[in-house]
Amino acid sequence: MTMPPWLRGPTLADAWASGRNNFNLIRLLAAWLVIYGHAWAITGSAGGDLVTQLTQFKFAGGVAVDVFFFISGFLIAASLERNDTRGYLASRALRILPALIVCVSLSVFVLGPLLTSSADYWRDPRTWDYLWANGTLWSSRYDLPGVFESLPQHAVNGSLWTLPIEARLYLALLGASVIGLLAPRRYTPLWALALVAAYAVAAWRHPLPEWLSNQMWCAAFFITGTLCWLQRARVRLGLWPLLALLAIAALARGTPWFHLSYFAITCYGTLWLAFVPTLPRIRHHDLSYGLYLYGWPSAQLVQQFSPGGPLHNTLWATLLAGALAAASWLLVERPALRLKRRFVAKRRMTHSPH
Repeated sequence: MTMPPWLRGPTLADAWASGRNNFNLIRLLAAWLVIYGHAWAITGSAGGDLVTQLTQFKFAGGVAVDVFFFISGFLIAASLERNDTRGYLASRALRILPALIVCVSLSVFVLGPLLTSSADYWRDPRTWDYLWANGTLWSSRYDLPGVFESLPQHAVNGSLWTLPIEARLYLALLGASVIGLLAPRRYTPLWALALVAAYAVAAWRHPLPEWLSNQMWCAAFFITGTLCWLQRARVRLGLWPLLALLAIAALARGTPWFHLSYFAITCYGTLWLAFVPTLPRIRHHDLSYGLYLYGWPSAQLVQQFSPGGPLHNTLWATLLAGALAAASWLLVERPALRLKRRFVAKRRMTHSPH
């Protein structure tokens, strides 16, 4: 019996060609989940968010980061296919750096001086290290002298750790393209080999240091997103695969093997949500990056001046970060993105999976 189309689902290539997707909405929700998930740590509260309770594996912010990296691997691979090297690098730099530099500068030159308890704020090398390391994506620094030292968490912006990893993955993807590894028949076995090798290392050296575990998870989701782009003509967004993966994840929940089903359902579920349901579209104002950048410092400010429980912190941090995200989009991000046309010379889009 032939499966009806609504159950079988479109191919990923067909869904992409339709020009309609929910990626901006998913990223906005993920950015909010970072605020929500961190509220327990920022307020020093016991327990955890609903995502932690549901998965018994990762908190809301961790799931959001995984979704971010998977979507990034998919969309950045598409961007690389559309653009030449100059356009690709310009597009990535203009999307990430201007808003990041403004956020980091506001932290160093406005928030820090207003809140610091240190008399040596400007002479302390940590101040300038924070500005340089975070603003250039060289590394991640979290503390400014005398800022938020009385709070449960001292970090000025604990979310910035993902950005250097993402930038390095952008460059790695470009390198893979230059040497011809992004052809599906070459990339797919290399992807499988990379995941098997990472899994073997994780099992051999368990428990891994947190920084290494985070980097490996981020890279795994990113390269899988790239795989889905390259194999888009062969990936079908059906309801039955989604339900099967959900059932497997439910059965594996609480077992040592849940991480495998979690990885699969996060990747496939993100694609399904991006293309199959008809959800409200965000077409002109993408506030997700700004909400991510300003979510943590907003939550810290709420805790500093209006301490309360996790939900109290989430509500007011969302409102403050949302306002800052809107300002970032209107004043920094959108003007920066308009400069892309000066650098971007688009290639003809290749629809063939080969």
